[in-house]
Amino acid sequence: MSSSKTKQPVVTVKEVKKIYRMGKMEVPALKGVSFSVEKGEFISIMGPSGCGKSTLMHIIGCLDRPTSGHVLLDDVDIDELDDNSLADIRNKKVGFVFQTFNLLPKLSAIENVELPLIYAGVGFEERRKKASELLDIVGLKERANHRPSELSGGQSQRVAIARSLANNPTIIMADEPTGNLDSKSGEEIIRLFNDLNSKGITLIMVTHDQEIGDSSKRIIRLKDGEIISDQLTGK
Repeated sequence: MSSSKTKQPVVTVKEVKKIYRMGKMEVPALKGVSFSVEKGEFISIMGPSGCGKSTLMHIIGCLDRPTSGHVLLDDVDIDELDDNSLADIRNKKVGFVFQTFNLLPKLSAIENVELPLIYAGVGFEERRKKASELLDIVGLKERANHRPSELSGGQSQRVAIARSLANNPTIIMADEPTGNLDSKSGEEIIRLFNDLNSKGITLIMVTHDQEIGDSSKRIIRLKDGEIISDQLTGK
């Protein structure tokens, strides 16, 4: 169920199944999942451990392929792309925020933010200016030259969020973004997500935390690889 029938979805998931093979055993992680995401939505994918939510996120984010079914990102069927094209669309259209931040420890905050721009072939002056602007948006411009070891967990996650925005992606994917943070830092990250969403950025967040999920506008619940509910939160 989406919030409106008139808008063009930025993500369409059609009967997606994912089966992992462990020796002679087949383990179904997703069992025919279907939904769409419209531009400007903020969605939480929730459910117990092992329900398929991270698998679903990896497939939408072009990090994995479904066993069957289709995922359309900006009307492009990602299952039809070769690995190079998939990497290209992943870099240009998807921004990632992970529980463990995934910052490179030897790089400064601004250099970490620049990474997607380097991969996109953006020149030094332009990417440095863009990275500085993004750090300003997340409230960390003054920490631009600090390495991750010199930042708190909340600050590291802000750097990761700035990096996720570098290529003006179609969608931001956040996997348990508050999982390694104290409650105060977690609340600050969610406020930042809501601020970005209010500016039109589309967000899909995987979380097991009901309070965090309630901060989004829509919650999709998974159980045993299937969607059991898809509801607006009223936010």
